[in-house]
Amino acid sequence: MAYQLSASKLQTYHRCPQSYYFRYELGLKSAAFFGSAALGTALHQALAQIYQDWSYTEPLPKIDWIRYCWHQHSGSLSPPQTAEGEEILENYYHKFIADEPALRRPLAVEGKIKGRLQVANLEFAISGRYDRIDYLESGLELIDYKSTKEVKLPLPDEIDLQIGLYYLALEQRYKQSLQQMSLLYLRTGEKFSFDATPKHKQLVESTIGELAFKLRTDELWSATPGEHCSSCTYSRYCAAIQEHPEPLPENAKPPRRMQLSLNL
Repeated sequence: MAYQLSASKLQTYHRCPQSYYFRYELGLKSAAFFGSAALGTALHQALAQIYQDWSYTEPLPKIDWIRYCWHQHSGSLSPPQTAEGEEILENYYHKFIADEPALRRPLAVEGKIKGRLQVANLEFAISGRYDRIDYLESGLELIDYKSTKEVKLPLPDEIDLQIGLYYLALEQRYKQSLQQMSLLYLRTGEKFSFDATPKHKQLVESTIGELAFKLRTDELWSATPGEHCSSCTYSRYCAAIQEHPEPLPENAKPPRRMQLSLNL
């Protein structure tokens, strides 16, 4: 059976192999998400409909189309959230749609991309979610909407890993290369774009190779202390942080003993 691997799992492993081991190999629960995601979810759904259901018989939709799509997905929100979301989408319209010669039909919206990678006789099923995939002149652009109030970019090495994973998966799915990954912050209207190259793909292959070695050999999953330790759910079990770490909880899964093999 293939080993499931997502961009977030790969970033966790790169940040700290021991944190990855606690979370994904031993199945220890992480801290619960905070805040309500309802507004963000409604914004993502409305944007998907804006691009997916537009007839494309006219060059550009009017602002009324944006408002219509928003009201299809904002019914469960509070009045202040509904008003805030409508303002966010109207600002999006004026910045990213209204001044264009035509609304470009995307390759895909709101979905999941999957791929396969074989390393050291192990089969990895890689996957990641996307909000929109656009055509560029010489490749594809993957767009990730962000609805957070604060513009906080991921660390450069985490972006590189995310780009590399999508590069692999899109190449397999569409036979085209990822040219650019963009993070679009809906509340501020800021868009940050990062070029994608074959080097990103090589980085992901190398990182997955390291992970495959640990899975094969049960090598010590070493901790990587850093700023992230202050918010790590598992720091109380970590000997690199605590002089007397707590024992692992009884509900921790036993360490993986089976050897994953490639399906032939």
